[in-house]
Amino acid sequence: MASVFDTIRSAGFRRGPQRLLAGICGGIAAKLRINVWIVRVLMLLLFALPVVGWGLYLVIWVVTPNESGSIPLERWLGRR
Repeated sequence: MASVFDTIRSAGFRRGPQRLLAGICGGIAAKLRINVWIVRVLMLLLFALPVVGWGLYLVIWVVTPNESGSIPLERWLGRR
């Protein structure tokens, strides 16, 4: 399981510093080098699809490392 988390970290995607909730939109915007508000509007449109929007956001949040490299799912599993 540790190799999965190491692979996630090596992808270079981090939750961004421009946070409103969990920083997912900020991280996506930073990785794609686009305005964070464009990503936020697109995410709000996805939220109109209850399972897809909220579910996708939750999954991304649980497995995406923050700026220090800490992954919430890994912490909850007691791995780090």
